[in-house]
Amino acid sequence: MLGEKSIILAHLKKLRADDPAKAWRLLSAGIGSAIGMAAAIAVAPGTTTAPTTTETVVEQLTAVPAVVRRDDTRPFIREDRIKNGESFASALRRLGVSSSAITAQANNPKLTRELAGTFRPGATLIVATTAEGGLQSASICPPGADTSLTVEVVDGKLQASQRALPLETRVHMQSGVVQSSLFAAMDTAGLPDSLAEELSRIFGDDIDFHSDLRRGDRFSVIYEVAYHQGRAIRTGRILAAEFINQGSRHSAYLFTHPNGTQEYYNQDGKSHKEGFLRSPLEFSRVSSGFSMRLHPVFGTWREHKGVDYAAPHGTAVKATADGVVEFVGQQNGYGNFIVLRHRDKYTTAYGHLSGFAREIKTGARISQGTTIGYVGSTGWATGPHLHYEFRINNVHQDPLTVTLPNAAALTGNTLSAFRHQTDALATQIAHLQQSKFVQLD
Repeated sequence: MLGEKSIILAHLKKLRADDPAKAWRLLSAGIGSAIGMAAAIAVAPGTTTAPTTTETVVEQLTAVPAVVRRDDTRPFIREDRIKNGESFASALRRLGVSSSAITAQANNPKLTRELAGTFRPGATLIVATTAEGGLQSASICPPGADTSLTVEVVDGKLQASQRALPLETRVHMQSGVVQSSLFAAMDTAGLPDSLAEELSRIFGDDIDFHSDLRRGDRFSVIYEVAYHQGRAIRTGRILAAEFINQGSRHSAYLFTHPNGTQEYYNQDGKSHKEGFLRSPLEFSRVSSGFSMRLHPVFGTWREHKGVDYAAPHGTAVKATADGVVEFVGQQNGYGNFIVLRHRDKYTTAYGHLSGFAREIKTGARISQGTTIGYVGSTGWATGPHLHYEFRINNVHQDPLTVTLPNAAALTGNTLSAFRHQTDALATQIAHLQQSKFVQLD
């Protein structure tokens, strides 16, 4: 290295006489080269460096004592779960309420009745007190509830009021693999049963969850959870889901229409909702079919152009499809009668009703499954039942055997709006599937 340095200096001495500026440029380059060689030598393998020493230092930190003035007006908050066998008065004392007058009022029979159903073991009790133990408020929040019962001191007396909790909505994502059942897979993934029920409902048109499930089927779901002060209160809507059943991929995305209605569609814009429900009643029996029959009132043979469902008086009658109220009122032998129009050529009719739902008015838009009226025996009827008709271009069809149309798929601008609204969810679902199952594949 010394030989290299001598050669560089001799060369620079000659250059300095010929071209001083060039000499300084070369001097800088030479010094940089020498420093680089020195650095390389310093980190060359085999060289020894001084060992690094460590030292442990332990110091005692003293906590600053909390000083609470007796005239401090800020509330002192304590929170705990209500215990088995605990009364409201004893729970207040346990959480710092020292006023005997207040705890005595907590056992008031009237207040006890107001707290019934809310004050129970496992519910959260949040108590705010003064520095001296006076009660400011006590809030009782049952698990999963989005309201609380708040007890406050008003003019020296305890008063209870129901209040809605301010909720924050967060979006969660989770995936799972079916080993035995959908509910077991949900439990393994830490998801509530309500999501399993909702997935079964959404994909019920494609998958029979009683017979079609196989070991190794996969699901991914993006859903909402409502929180209050960092605590999960309840599970909300499913925003997007994917289910791989026997190798077939099924998707569902929640789409909000311009009129505010929400429905689930697959990635191609096909609705997961049935076009028409087969029956407008959940629990009933067919008492008279679509055929010629002996009329129960007139005793003559007449064509029966609908289906009669026997059900108790007041049973809720539901719209079998989305539609618009075309007629509501009384009509001859039908008694209280409703006609709904669905798209262009389909109408359904509901007769002998005891009454109408409040929102049923001519021109009103009705969603599938909405209660529109109640079973009765108005018009030409011998007992409580529902007369139901299904018409295509005003021609009566047998509701029990007619091929029911599917729900309309999204097209045109609506399909474009759907894709714009759900593109981000589709990307998240794809990423979720890939990241969760890369080891399985």
